[in-house]
Amino acid sequence: MNWLLLLEQVLNGFQLGMLLFLLAAGLTLVFGIMDFVNLAHGSLYMMGAFFCATFSEWTNSFLFGALLTIPATFILGVVVEMVALRRLYSRNHLDQVLATFGLILFFNELVRLIWGPVGLDIALPDFLNSSVEIIPGVPYPTYRLAIIVLGLAVALLLYWIISKTRLGMLIRAGASNREMMGALGINVQLLFTLVFGLGATLAGIAGLMAGPILSVEIGMGRSIIILTFVVIVIGGIGSIKGAFIAAILVGIIDTVGRSFLPDILKLMVSSDAASTAAPAISSMLIYFMMALVLAIRPQGLFPPKGVA
Repeated sequence: MNWLLLLEQVLNGFQLGMLLFLLAAGLTLVFGIMDFVNLAHGSLYMMGAFFCATFSEWTNSFLFGALLTIPATFILGVVVEMVALRRLYSRNHLDQVLATFGLILFFNELVRLIWGPVGLDIALPDFLNSSVEIIPGVPYPTYRLAIIVLGLAVALLLYWIISKTRLGMLIRAGASNREMMGALGINVQLLFTLVFGLGATLAGIAGLMAGPILSVEIGMGRSIIILTFVVIVIGGIGSIKGAFIAAILVGIIDTVGRSFLPDILKLMVSSDAASTAAPAISSMLIYFMMALVLAIRPQGLFPPKGVA
């Protein structure tokens, strides 16, 4: 039965990878095109989860709540860019880090003011709150499988937008030479606003998908945003392809490591010590992989050509 457990954990890792990809794709677009460091990206993920919880309660439907969350996070991203971030593009990265750290505190207190300090739950419809046999005799939660499918669909849609559309052409050009775009009469400011709104939307989709699995609470974006930065570094800053592959690698290593390392360590140390050390070692493996990539290929596994 060990191989069945391995299959389940690999799928769980793939599901985590899809969430990381959605976050990393938005963040790497913003950094690769706008050269802007946004520490508050995890707060947009958190807002997506709270929006979905609220809209689901209002409509009495998770699906309608999710659909309403997508434009809501886009509008939120556009407003944040126009009100708070637009003036920071010409500033250095340290100023951007400090300003977006302030946004993290702002969003945490805003959530506390509107929704209160207690976390929220998102109820799933019956057809998602069930299991499906991926192979005979091996059930897997339907909702986790839906996250994988939706993540892949969003990845394909994003690839199509970047590679095949006029907006994607402008995004790639903006990443290569924004000054030339401005000289050709392209509204670079509007492009930046749209890109930031797209990044916020991707973060919101990740938040609404994670909400039913995790607790929707203040500060829920803190831990996952660290993994997101690791994904971007491993995949290559500005690379959608790199973000996708690195997110899957990080998700599988983290999930499989946390599942199987305790049993391996129990062969050498006590059960309590193994249970305590396994999560830390699993996290260390991810950072070791990042350090190895930086040492061998500092530009990342898949450095961008333009953006994609």
